[in-house]
Amino acid sequence: MTHVAKKAGASPATAPVRPGLLAVLVLLAVLTGCSGTGSIIGGKPRSPQEAIRIIPADRAEDVRADSQVEVTVPDGRLESVRVRRIEDAREEEVRGGIAKDGRSWAPNEGAGRLGLAAKYSVDAVAVDGGGHRSARHTTFTTVVPADRFIGYFKPENRSTVGTGMIVSFEFNRPVTRRAAVERAIRITADPAVAVAGHWFGKDRLDFRPAGYWEPGTEVTVDIGLRDVEGAPEVYGSQRKTVRFTVGREQISRVDAAAHTMEVRQDGRLVSTVPITAGSPTTTTYNGRMVVSEMHDVTRMDGRTVGFGGEYDIKDVPHAIRLTESGTFLHGNYWSDEDVFGSTNVSHGCIGLRDVQGGSGSSPAGWFFDRTLIGDVVEVVNSKDKKVAPDNGLSGWNLTWAQWKAGSALH
Repeated sequence: MTHVAKKAGASPATAPVRPGLLAVLVLLAVLTGCSGTGSIIGGKPRSPQEAIRIIPADRAEDVRADSQVEVTVPDGRLESVRVRRIEDAREEEVRGGIAKDGRSWAPNEGAGRLGLAAKYSVDAVAVDGGGHRSARHTTFTTVVPADRFIGYFKPENRSTVGTGMIVSFEFNRPVTRRAAVERAIRITADPAVAVAGHWFGKDRLDFRPAGYWEPGTEVTVDIGLRDVEGAPEVYGSQRKTVRFTVGREQISRVDAAAHTMEVRQDGRLVSTVPITAGSPTTTTYNGRMVVSEMHDVTRMDGRTVGFGGEYDIKDVPHAIRLTESGTFLHGNYWSDEDVFGSTNVSHGCIGLRDVQGGSGSSPAGWFFDRTLIGDVVEVVNSKDKKVAPDNGLSGWNLTWAQWKAGSALH
């Protein structure tokens, strides 16, 4: 048998290739072509980080609210950019646009600051000058402020209220940037009516129209306080929508001298009720007051409103709050029946005849059952001053011009 010797230095092209080695080479070629960084044909492509540059950096933390989101490419063009804010299990698109030359993306003008305590994601696709397509996904989170403020508001969501309802916010921290906070609360009505805000000090903001609401009005309160800077380094935390409906009109006029209360609904007199108002030494405020709370029964202790131990009644029936300082319209079972309609004996409240435990058929029970939060009670002919506009929801005692003068937006 004759053996043919292989010459040293023979060309690899003439050498046989083992089947196993051929399979490995094919597999490497396939993997390289599907790596997401481009094809091996035409030269080495850039990495996604080189092809698409994104600010803030991927996985950056404590990003300031005034930072800018920027997406750029050194060459080629951007095909698409999507920026999302992920917060409280909700996603919100950050609107923006790609420049005409295709080299950069930026948020739309007026997009505002980044949200605080939020996560953002950025997804971008670009094609470079060599025709290689690259995609990049990054995320970052914004700084969590140390100090937050919230507003406690009236009325409740989905409630039906009287035509005198005033939308009132009490903030848990002093507000020094009042215009920004007032602008972030938007109130609309159907049918439409102008609504203005009025500040009482640094922690209370009320809203009302020029006159009482029309019955049947649907009111929407959009609270956009989240991330609003109410004071230096103090940011709001609320973003929600509240809606309420205005019911029928009920305006009750208490004549302290005549010891009567005329109850009118939609302009029609429905009843004249005998009352007892504040005594000559503890008179009742004059002016327009708005029902802000209603209790079937409550305790009234004179020590809580500056009357020492003069009274402590643990079961006052049918109690309707009119002022923050303690003026109520309530049932009275402890006074003689003949004082109602003839004598003023209270400590400043308005009393209607009732029985212990309350009765729906008593004058107090009858009025309670027909009253809504937001109804108006006006007191006249009392030997006292007019109630302060910030004592409860008493802002109707200001003219429309006076009311608008208290807005931070005028």
